[in-house]
Amino acid sequence: MAMTSDDGSATPSGDGRHLALGRWGERLAERHYRRDGYRVLERNWRCRSGEIDLILEHRGTVVFCEVKTRSSEVFGHPAEAVDHRRQGRLRRAAVEWMTGGGYRGAVRFDVVAVLSGRVDRLEDAF
Repeated sequence: MAMTSDDGSATPSGDGRHLALGRWGERLAERHYRRDGYRVLERNWRCRSGEIDLILEHRGTVVFCEVKTRSSEVFGHPAEAVDHRRQGRLRRAAVEWMTGGGYRGAVRFDVVAVLSGRVDRLEDAF
């Protein structure tokens, strides 16, 4: 069974489908970034340090984005899950991505919280 979010897209629901919920949230976040003129460079980029959900570019700045999706606030707001430990992993992964491509420019770390179809983008979150 699927619920419908405030933008009309289907929301995964049911018995422990957190991976599907996470993928849905990432697609929704990407759609919001694209709508605002961002270019997607990478999706679910993996390296030794971890994974970066979205790597985007906008007006000369590379944005490393962690997307957290929840179906309720039972375990807190989705953005609260991006603690210091996860931030450190994202920073290390970003360094690996930049080093691999020789990138030297402006960077930003965003967190996108998706809760019941609502998308909250926290720019320059850490």
